[in-house]
Amino acid sequence: MIEKLSANRIQLFNEPGCDRNQAKKPDERSKGCSKPLVPGATAGGCALDGAKVTLQPITDAIHLVHGPLACEGNGWDSRHAASSGPTLYRHGATTDLSEMDVVLGNGEKKLYRAIKEVVAKYSPAAVFVYATCVTALIGDDVDGVCHHAAEKLGVPIVPVHAPGFAGSKNFGSKLAGLALLKHVIGTVEPDDVGPTDINILGEYNLSGELWQVRPLLESVGIRIRACITGDSRYRQIAGAHRARVNMIACSTALLNLARAMKERWDIPYVEGSFYGIGDTSAALRSIARLLVERGAPFETLERVEALVTEREASAWARLAPYRNRLEGKRVLLYTGGVKSWSIVSALQEIGMEVIGTSVRKSTVEDKARIVDLLGADARMFESLPPREMYASLKRGDADIMLSGSRTQFVAFKAKVPWLDVNQERHVAYAGYDGIVELARQIDRELHCRVWREVRRQAPWDLRDVSQGAIVSQPASEED
Repeated sequence: MIEKLSANRIQLFNEPGCDRNQAKKPDERSKGCSKPLVPGATAGGCALDGAKVTLQPITDAIHLVHGPLACEGNGWDSRHAASSGPTLYRHGATTDLSEMDVVLGNGEKKLYRAIKEVVAKYSPAAVFVYATCVTALIGDDVDGVCHHAAEKLGVPIVPVHAPGFAGSKNFGSKLAGLALLKHVIGTVEPDDVGPTDINILGEYNLSGELWQVRPLLESVGIRIRACITGDSRYRQIAGAHRARVNMIACSTALLNLARAMKERWDIPYVEGSFYGIGDTSAALRSIARLLVERGAPFETLERVEALVTEREASAWARLAPYRNRLEGKRVLLYTGGVKSWSIVSALQEIGMEVIGTSVRKSTVEDKARIVDLLGADARMFESLPPREMYASLKRGDADIMLSGSRTQFVAFKAKVPWLDVNQERHVAYAGYDGIVELARQIDRELHCRVWREVRRQAPWDLRDVSQGAIVSQPASEED
């Protein structure tokens, strides 16, 4: 198990699709772009977490964690990946290994019994089995159990080797892509292949964001054969090798999968983002151009241009009232990954000034995009301690903070508006409709009366020392 993981690690770090990776010396390339985590040190997400959030949006499958209960409990449903149909993916399943199981070597038997139970109870399209730190270290033959169960039960059982100690959350996503490539993609031959079929890689349908993008593509005759993995079905991903084009929508987390599909099935890929007006239009145009190069009708490109012209005009018109109220407002962005630059681009279109952005879990390419957007003096930080974050907000450096829920209380303590833009959010911000919704949410938070009220000094703090009287401060008409 450990040897196999080491081989996979070297293979994924030697990524031919990454120009920056190939520019390194061989010994530096094998070390990868991030340091492995120590077992148990899951702050910021471990490899298991990355694999789970990547594969769990496959909605008609059961996702079974082979390890202690906490490994499943800590990562279950950490993203609001919405489904238009099956809800099996929301069932938490684990073998719940204890110390006694480890000592007696019951892991493999317990795994097989768990697979049999979930197949009998739920009849899933497939079962994804996730190895954890414990089962990797004690050497459970997860591959052997999965292969035996698949033969006996007649259901695809997919092993996912992404124990937490393997590396970061981003690396876990790469291991998830490797599992799909080895065991899923190419196992089903679709009978409805079309010239404008595409796959979207790295889109997880957070709060329904895929549903803001799919209608745009369908309106110009482009069909999403498989979204890997937002609101997807197992058979859709199994037949994804017959798409004409791949689009990577989440930075380079699944670059290894896109590159491998190009080598194996000759499917070219393009990177893009659906956050903001300009990036959405650029992504649509890139997809259309690549499809036309692959033999799709030229009218596809013409339809996309017509759509972009119409939807951009509509989006800018709907944004105008918000831009008048948000122009020049300062934002502290504390998120990570692809959002560290894609949200920056969207905020600039709204007319806001980004005073700084975190680059946690961001790739070198993500950071380069931030510099392109904010200039060479862009303030980027891997982490911002709560004390420093509070001091910055208290000084008035930013008018609002956009981040994940873990830092919301720092903003509240500093009496600064806050908006959730991380994976736990319940509002979708993709496409032309999404940027308008983002502006609406920011405007609502910034101009909420509660902030003026909590910043007002209490009457007992306005005591006139000379007279010993309390001086009240009446609210203004604006308040």
